[in-house]
Amino acid sequence: MALKWRFSQAFFFSLVLIVLVIGTDAGGIAIYWGQNENEGTLADTCSSGLYKYALIAFLPTFGNGQTPMINLAGHCDPYSDGCTGLSPNITYCQSLGIPVLLSIGGGAGSYYLDSPEDAQNVSIYLWNNFLGGQSSSRPLGDAVLDGIDFDIEGGTTQYWDVLAQYLAAYSTDSQKVYLTAAPQCPFPDAYDGQALNTGLFDYVWVQFYNNPPCEYTSGGRLSNLVNSWNQWTTNITADKFFLGLPASPEAAGSGYIEANDLTSTVLPAINGSPKYGGVMLWSRYYDLQSGYSQSILSSV
Repeated sequence: MALKWRFSQAFFFSLVLIVLVIGTDAGGIAIYWGQNENEGTLADTCSSGLYKYALIAFLPTFGNGQTPMINLAGHCDPYSDGCTGLSPNITYCQSLGIPVLLSIGGGAGSYYLDSPEDAQNVSIYLWNNFLGGQSSSRPLGDAVLDGIDFDIEGGTTQYWDVLAQYLAAYSTDSQKVYLTAAPQCPFPDAYDGQALNTGLFDYVWVQFYNNPPCEYTSGGRLSNLVNSWNQWTTNITADKFFLGLPASPEAAGSGYIEANDLTSTVLPAINGSPKYGGVMLWSRYYDLQSGYSQSILSSV
């Protein structure tokens, strides 16, 4: 009897440990970098040990016959080829096993696809200037980025699916082109919806902020967020989904979740999904000020 009791006790505590590990798993953290000169370098961001994915923000001007132009706030001047110096930062991050992607679009910019041919031309530009192609004027230097992130929040609602198809066609067995997207949490997303329906996206970091109808409320109401999460994970084909959050109350108009609430209440409600990948944060600058990602990882 004593031996059986000890076995049962050990089994019970093993189950408790498994439940605790699953319930507090934060997964990987994806971070947006590039929109505040006071957020440190991209290399510093990656060497912090906090993040699994780095998203360079943004390419906000492209399509509709426009000359594409990146905007990295005060980090560098693209007009004088000053951003080519980021190349060693990018390869350093990749040497740590952190994929680095270029985020196209953003909340403010001039981007618009006016035809399938326009989408094809943009894909060629992205391939030659940021991915595995060749160009004499690569804005970020010779480093080859790992993929393209669709943060489409304006312009046209058409032809993003065509752009995704052209970009995905560049993937080979030896060189994968990752496709990710940051749709708003109301389902379906007005801009990224058609592209996401292609099933070509690897990771989807849904923005659960600046959208009160599907956010977690400070009073502890989970249903809106969980219902939206379930809509995304059951209706869109992607490898992993991430909970997109502001890294501080100042980072967004709404949607900030205290780290303790996130790890004790919100994540246990969604991370049991096999499609759960982790958390996306906007942005490195706000995370650097608040220590939010460190608080998350310290709580798990």
